[in-house]
Amino acid sequence: MLSQFQAVGRDLFTQGLVSSNSGNLSIRLGDRLVITRRGCRLGCLQEQDLIETGVDKNDRHTPLASTELAVHRAIYRETSALAIVHAHPPHAVALSLTETEIVPGDAEGLSMVGRVPVIGWHMEVKPGGLADIIAQTLKEHRIIMVHGHGNFAIGQLLEEAYNATTTLEESCQVLCLLKSLQVNAGRK
Repeated sequence: MLSQFQAVGRDLFTQGLVSSNSGNLSIRLGDRLVITRRGCRLGCLQEQDLIETGVDKNDRHTPLASTELAVHRAIYRETSALAIVHAHPPHAVALSLTETEIVPGDAEGLSMVGRVPVIGWHMEVKPGGLADIIAQTLKEHRIIMVHGHGNFAIGQLLEEAYNATTTLEESCQVLCLLKSLQVNAGRK
C-alpha cells in the first residue's frame, strides 16, 4: 500500500500539481480509510505519513489525518470510490477562478474527464469545507474543481484518480494557451 501512495505522491509533486506540503491522498478499506497525514510531503511519503481511521467515526489517529478528512469521508459515504486524489494543479486552479465549468478542448481530456464543474463560487472555501457539496457532485463526475483551491478526483485505484487529475491539468494547460493566443491575436 505504501508504494502506491509513494508513487502517486511523488508524481504529483514532480509534476508541480502539489507544493511541498499540500494535497492529500486516500483509499477506502471497508469501513476504514487510509489518508495522508496533515502537512506531510507527498513527494517523499513514509509509513508514518499514512493515517488509518474510520470512514464514519474518529479514533486516536484521527487528529493526525489531513485537514481534508471530512471531504474524503463524505465522498466515501456518497460514492462508490475506493481512492481519492486532492491536488492543486495550477492551470486548473487558474481556470477555476474565471470559469464555473471547465470543458476540455482536446478529445482525450473530454473523453477522460468530461465537463468538470467548479464548485464553491460565492462560498467560503476552507480545508475540510464543502464536503457534502463535493461528495454530491462527485456522484456524477470523476473529478471536480473547488473555486480557487484544487481538484478532488475519484477512482477505484489511486492511479485512476491521479490520471484524471493529470488529464485535467493537461487540458487546462491547452485551454490557457488558447486563451493567451486569442489575447495575442487581438493585439495585432
